[in-house]
This record gives sequence, C-alpha cells and structure tokens, in this order.
Amino acid sequence: MNSTKETGIVAGAAAGRTSRPHRFRGLAGIGVIAALAATAVTTLAAALVRAAGVDFEVTDGETIPLSGFAVVTGFFSVVGIVIAAALLRWSAHPAERFVWTAVALTAISLVPPFLSGADTATTTALLGLHLVPAAVVIPTLARILGTGREQQWNGQWR
Repeated sequence: MNSTKETGIVAGAAAGRTSRPHRFRGLAGIGVIAALAATAVTTLAAALVRAAGVDFEVTDGETIPLSGFAVVTGFFSVVGIVIAAALLRWSAHPAERFVWTAVALTAISLVPPFLSGADTATTTALLGLHLVPAAVVIPTLARILGTGREQQWNGQWR
C-alpha cells in the first residue's frame, strides 16, 4: 500500500526533514545549553557590575545575591524553552510566534527594576541584566524553531 500520506512522509524524510520527536529533543537540548550559557553570562555580568561598584540594593536594604541572578535567569530560560516547545507543537509559525512572545515578555520584565526602589545605578544595571539572557536565549530558540518543514517547499506548504 502506497498512500499519498505515506509517500509524503517518505519524501519528507528523504528531503532531510526531521521528525517531530527529534525536533523536540533538539529544541530541548539546545535550549538547555542556551539557558546555561545565559545563566553564566548574566551571573558573570552581574559580578562585573558589582565589582564596578553597583550594590544591587533594593527595597528595605535587601541586596540581590549573585546566586539570585543565576536562579532567576535559569528559571525563566526554562520557561522560554517550554513556550518554544508548545509553539513548536501547536503553531504553524513557531519561530515568528516565539519571537513576538519572548520580546513581549522581555519588555514586561523591564518594569520591576523601576518598581524595586533601587538607586539609578542598580536600576540601570538590572535593566541591562534583563536584556543579557534575552539576547542569548531568544535568537537561539528562534533559530531552532525556524528550521523545519514549515519553511520548506515541496510542491505544497506543509
């Protein structure tokens, strides 16, 4: 039996397309690497900013520890991976939807530094430290989401 559907799958595999489970594993693997890189770069940047004299003191005299930057960056990077996986599964254009969603969420994340009660130097540093992981994770995941059969033409859009 050689149905049209089977022929399409075979032709798709022959054209170099990857299966959905393989794409999920690739997304997860590259996403975790991007999350670890973003966490390391953000924590290093926070350490450098602290060494330059920014105290990261927020409301009630509380100081944000370097481990706090690592934990929050890692957590929200994983949230980004989950959003990317959901869009890969349920969106016809996952890369485009992911970029719009991630940029909107990054913009929203820029509000709390203004509400933290910190001085100008700390607020400015926090704003920059919100953009560092976004600059690492968003393009990486968008690139992974952008490769696949939704961008390939084989006589019809798939």
